[in-house]
Amino acid sequence: MRATLRFWRHLYGENPLHLLAMVGCFALVGYAVTFVFPGPSALALGIWFAGAVIGHDLILYPLYAFADQPLVVLRWARRRVLPRRPALVPAINHVRAPVLGAAVLGLIYFPTISQRGDAAFTFASGHSMVGEYANWLLITGVLFLGSAVIYAIRLGVALRRPRPPVTAPEEPDEVTEARSGAT
Repeated sequence: MRATLRFWRHLYGENPLHLLAMVGCFALVGYAVTFVFPGPSALALGIWFAGAVIGHDLILYPLYAFADQPLVVLRWARRRVLPRRPALVPAINHVRAPVLGAAVLGLIYFPTISQRGDAAFTFASGHSMVGEYANWLLITGVLFLGSAVIYAIRLGVALRRPRPPVTAPEEPDEVTEARSGAT
């Protein structure tokens, strides 16, 4: 059994459950696509998938990787200033998560936030687009507030835990330097 699992990992690269989960996800996506497109052809789905891959991997990924650089630079600068005292709780993901959530919601609901197509929206839903921008701002604020509360809780828990004392690196003595220089 172990030899079979090792061979599978060598062949596939992951556990067989990973393949099962991926097949299930693709089946779920295929099922959802049938609701969006009543009779999708394989060519249309292939074009859509290629466009999504190109749109994400070549356009969106570099944009949000570039947008994340100020956080990475600040984190690096903090390590340079305080190299021996790591952060109790890294804050970077507590900033990334609400920014990503707000950006995705802003991208998805941009037509309603910008009130483009108000007549079509009112005809289709019976609702007006008035206030959608305020709703998006409220959701964004809740995302950041929730992330700040979770960060504060994690920081409070980390402050209560005993931390090991910070030790300065040992100074090399003359005997050690003489030995390392002689070899």
